[in-house]
Amino acid sequence: MRNIYLIVGLFILGLTVIDLIWTTLWVNGGAGPVSNRLASGTWRVFRKMAGKKKRLLSLSGPVILVLTLGMWVLSMWIGWSFVFAAEADAISDTMNGGDILWYERVYFTGYSLFTLGNGNYSPKEGLWQIVSTLVSGSGMLFLTLGASYIISVVDAVVRKRAFASSITALSTDASTIVKEAWNGEEFHQLDLLLMNLSSELSALTQQHDAYPLLHFYYSEKSGQSAAVAVAALDEALTIIECGVEPESRTNAVLMRNMRSTIQEYLETLDFSRIASSDDVPPLPDLRSLRETGIPVVSDEEFEANVEELAGRRKKLYGLIKANARKWPGKQRTSS
Repeated sequence: MRNIYLIVGLFILGLTVIDLIWTTLWVNGGAGPVSNRLASGTWRVFRKMAGKKKRLLSLSGPVILVLTLGMWVLSMWIGWSFVFAAEADAISDTMNGGDILWYERVYFTGYSLFTLGNGNYSPKEGLWQIVSTLVSGSGMLFLTLGASYIISVVDAVVRKRAFASSITALSTDASTIVKEAWNGEEFHQLDLLLMNLSSELSALTQQHDAYPLLHFYYSEKSGQSAAVAVAALDEALTIIECGVEPESRTNAVLMRNMRSTIQEYLETLDFSRIASSDDVPPLPDLRSLRETGIPVVSDEEFEANVEELAGRRKKLYGLIKANARKWPGKQRTSS
């Protein structure tokens, strides 16, 4: 029975350390196997509880972060408690003597893990003194990695919302973004914006790779949602690429670069198990662009051109649905 305690304890500790290092130090590894499932499951619970009360979803990110940290420390605590249960006299009561009960092993493991100093219990001389030192070392490891992880995630959340705001400040409607970029002759005033946004989104993509927990930080304000912002921007680029006459389009190199950066961002969704939508999002309405004087193709030609981007638009639609948002922008209506 004592050997079973040791095996169980080492298994829990091994899984916890792997998950902790995987999540906090492996930049391209996403979240660890346990953390990933905990985050996804908690988000689904929040989605069901929230219903139409989206304000509740804004708590999901902080709650998932706290639960992840709590899971790590609780798992280490339980794992070390099982290890110290592998030998009856691994711990001794320096005050009263006698047999050590389970709650006393848990207590000894806890104050060793959190480096609270010596209590009324001490490890058996020899191997168990070394084990006790490892407990304190793992506690310091957790506190260090946990603190740095919190700071990194919070900083990434702020950057993510700032990026979203820089796009939605123009509009969340793709057609409006296109109209704002039109100067009466061409779209070249978009060039500088696309260069800046491409750089910001590339950095955000790397942060999503390192901290998939970012996907679960929900903002009450639609204008601070990166999902809405990326979908609106990509849809605006789709209008220009597929709906505007070739001679009036913006810089082709910048367009491809921005599209490529958005594609890389969408690929990070696999870490969070965000799947493509089964449905294609509705097409934007080109009528307002024609009224503005922008040289656009016919609705039929536009629809045929956009058909090639169906897979990409489904991925964006899946992102929007996973974030409990509505597809941004005005939609085409039948005439």
